[in-house]
Order: sequence, then C-alpha cells, then structure tokens
Amino acid sequence: MVTAAKIILVLLMLFMVVNLFRALFAMLRNDPTKPSMTKYLGQRVMFSAIAIVVIVILLASGLLTPNPRPY
Repeated sequence: MVTAAKIILVLLMLFMVVNLFRALFAMLRNDPTKPSMTKYLGQRVMFSAIAIVVIVILLASGLLTPNPRPY
C-alpha cells in the first residue's frame, strides 16, 4: 500500500513538471487556436493540491511516517 502511494505521488510530481513545461511552450508559442498557458498552470495547481491531500491522508492514517525531529 505504501509503495503504491509513493508511486502515485511520484507520478503526480511528474505530471506537475510536464504541465509546467507545456505551459512554457504554450507561452512561447502564443497561438490563439491552441490551449492557453493558464490551462496547463491550472492543471499543475490541481495536481499539487491532489498531492498535498494524498500526503495528509497518508500521514493521518499512519501509512506514511514523517522524519523524526532532530532535537
């Protein structure tokens, strides 16, 4: 279960990076017939929110343990 959750988190992070570069190319292209840059940035924010929710759920359920405090 933990391994599957970590794979999902890595895929979400990968999608965030991909959408960031898609937004970059959409901004540089500036073609009104193609999707705008805000679509890709919005998807990136959505994937970030999903990743945060998944991390909070895993921490609350005890499946994911945070690093111990150093002091």
